[in-house]
Amino acid sequence: MGFLSQLSIIHLLWAAMVFCQYEDYDFEDEYEEADHQHPYYFNPNTHAEVPRFPFPAECARECFCPPAFPLSMYCDHRKLKTIPNIPSHVQQLYLQNNDIEAVPARPFTNVTFIREINLSHNKIKFHMIDHGVFKKLSNLVQLHLQHNELEELPFPLPSSLERLLLGFNKVSRLSGNAFEGLPNITMLDLCNNFLDDSVLKGNPFSNMKNLMQLNLCNNKLQTMPPDLPSSLMYLSLENNSISYIPENYFNRLPKIIALRMSHNNLQNIPHNAFNLPNLLELNLGHNKLKQVFYIPRSLQHLYIEGNDIESINVTLMCPSIDRMNTNQLTYIRVDQNKLTIPISSYAFFCFPHIRTIYYGEQNVNINKSTQLRTAVFRRFLTSEEYDEAEENHETHDHETEEDHEADYFHPYLQ
Repeated sequence: MGFLSQLSIIHLLWAAMVFCQYEDYDFEDEYEEADHQHPYYFNPNTHAEVPRFPFPAECARECFCPPAFPLSMYCDHRKLKTIPNIPSHVQQLYLQNNDIEAVPARPFTNVTFIREINLSHNKIKFHMIDHGVFKKLSNLVQLHLQHNELEELPFPLPSSLERLLLGFNKVSRLSGNAFEGLPNITMLDLCNNFLDDSVLKGNPFSNMKNLMQLNLCNNKLQTMPPDLPSSLMYLSLENNSISYIPENYFNRLPKIIALRMSHNNLQNIPHNAFNLPNLLELNLGHNKLKQVFYIPRSLQHLYIEGNDIESINVTLMCPSIDRMNTNQLTYIRVDQNKLTIPISSYAFFCFPHIRTIYYGEQNVNINKSTQLRTAVFRRFLTSEEYDEAEENHETHDHETEEDHEADYFHPYLQ
C-alpha cells in the first residue's frame, strides 16, 4: 500500500508540473504595455460534441500530449519545419515558435473537432497555404497567425471562426471577399502590417456585424477607417498617420468602450467628436493637439500626454454640471505638454471622481523640460468612497471565471 501511495503522489506532482508549464500561455501580449491587462479566458462551446479518443491519447511523435490535457497537442518551440499529422481528437494545437513555412492540407486530413490553432512566430507565406485548408475545420474558433510572412489573408476561412490574429505580418492588401462568410468574428487583429487607406476603400469590415474588437495599430493609415460596424466596442488605431477625425464619425459607433489613437498626427478634434455614452478609455497621447475637447460623462481614463497643449480649458471639457449624472473621470495624464500651471480647481466640481492627474515633465522650452510644483496630483478617498471601493473589491474577489466573460475581448492596455 505504501508503494502504491508513493506512486500516486508522484503521478499527481508530475501532472501539476505539466499544468503549470502550459497553463500560463498568453497569446495577447504582443501589444501589452501594462501589467494590469485582464487575462483572456478561452471559453469552449459547452454544446459542442465531445470527441472520443483512444487512451492513452494518440500523439504525433514530434509533439507532447500531456495526459492531464488529452485534447491538446503541444508542438511549440521544437524547430519544426513541417506540420506533423494531427490526430482526429485534438481540439487545441500549439505550433508556435517553429520554422514552419507551409500549411498543407494533408496533416489536417483526419481533423474534425479542432477549436484552436496557434501558428504564430513561424515563416508562413500566403502562397504556401493550401487553398481551403482552414475552411473545412468547422469547429475552429481561434486562429493565431501573427508573426509570420503573410502578404494576404488566408482565404476561405470557416464560418465558426471568432478570433483571428494576424498581427506582425506583411499584409498590404485585402481582397474584396477576405471576410466573406465570417458572421461570428468578434476579434480581428491586423496590427503591425502594411495597410494603407487604399486597402480599406472597399469597406472590408462593414459586414462583420458581430465584430467587437478591431486592432489596426502600426499600419500606414492617414484617415479613419470607413464604414465600421456598429457592434464595435474596442478600436485600436495607434501608430498610424491619421491627421483628423471627420465630424460625426463616431455617431454610428455608440458601443465604443475603448479608443486608442496615440502616436498619430491629430491636430484638432471636433468639439463633440467623443460624445459616446459608453466610452471608458480614450488615449490621444503623442499627437499634435493644442487644446482639449468635450469629455463624455462615462469616460474614466483620459490620456493626452505628449501634445502641444499650453492650457487646459475645463469649460470645453465640461460645459455643464449635472449633480444627478456626474462625470466619471478618475485619471488624466497630461505630461509632456506645454503647461505652465496646474488644471483649474473648477475641474474638481466637473469631475468629482478625479483621483489622479499626472503632470510629469512639461516641454515649455524647446531644449529643456520643466516640472510643475506638483508632478502628480492625488486625491484621497472620503470614508464613504473608501467603503464603496472596499465593497466593490470584495465583490471582485468572489467573481468566478464565468463572471469574467466580459473581459473576453478586453483590449491591449497601455
